[in-house]
Amino acid sequence: MSARQRIAKALGAATVGALALGLTACGGDSGGDDLTTIGFVAVGPEGAWREANETNIQDTFTEEAGYELKYAPATNLDQKSQIDAFTSFVDEGVDVILLSATEATGWEDSLKRAQEAEIPVILLDRGIEPDDTDLYVTRIAPDNIEVSTAVADWAVSAFPDGANYFVLEGPAGVSVVNERNEGFDAVASGQPGLVKVGAQTANWSTEEAKGVVETVLKSNDNDVQFIFAQNDEMGLGAVQAVQEAGLTPGVDVKIATIDGTKNALESLAAGELSFVAEYNPLFGETALEVVEKVLDGGDVESSIVVPSATFDSPEAAETALPDRKF
Repeated sequence: MSARQRIAKALGAATVGALALGLTACGGDSGGDDLTTIGFVAVGPEGAWREANETNIQDTFTEEAGYELKYAPATNLDQKSQIDAFTSFVDEGVDVILLSATEATGWEDSLKRAQEAEIPVILLDRGIEPDDTDLYVTRIAPDNIEVSTAVADWAVSAFPDGANYFVLEGPAGVSVVNERNEGFDAVASGQPGLVKVGAQTANWSTEEAKGVVETVLKSNDNDVQFIFAQNDEMGLGAVQAVQEAGLTPGVDVKIATIDGTKNALESLAAGELSFVAEYNPLFGETALEVVEKVLDGGDVESSIVVPSATFDSPEAAETALPDRKF
């Protein structure tokens, strides 16, 4: 148990904030004992968005801010390695666990262990299924359904006469994939002119997406007018495949992506991508505020939505690029 928690139990939440600041200030004399320990069960290498998100979390929970962050990325996106790290954090008695799950299901036992140990768990980005809010404090993330609905709304307006389209999905079983499908399908399935010719995972990968789209274009005699890529990297792979098929991205085939990374905005500015929906990864400060509030005995909403933007033209991308941090 950290110094902050011992003081909170003894004196109550009303005085925790001031005392915690004092403890942090004298941390140089007492070593790590006065730091609040955060176990970060992370996804690890997965693309530009994930790198920006996890770097932002690590840059926020620093020793200077009064924290010791224990970063545990998954091994090759393997859920077992995440569960093992989660279990180790519970056994160590960390003060808080931050969880970005590689898979949505299979977390009930781990979350119950943390609950029994009175260790609050905060979900970052990825949700869990079944979504039992009694087992975690809150989920901090952009709204995948809202973001993917924006893509579908754009597609409806961009193809008033209809279009054949294909969906590049992320890995099966991941909550954000399910949510992005749900938001997009709720709009697109009600448009008879939008005809879905298929969907396939490309595992967030540029190279895999390129191969998938090459096959899709050949099997449909290039009769595909729209590709919805559930992340930027897959969208950039689609651009390559369209170009190699002798077609012009943004003209013959429009491509919409989700994430809003610098590479995607540069491609939008060049006219290759047609629409980019941001999925804002920079919510470390929000996570910090939630952790402080939880440790001080406060209540938080079970879902905290991170605001995100959309970009629908080269001009919009060019305006955003100078300030893009990921």
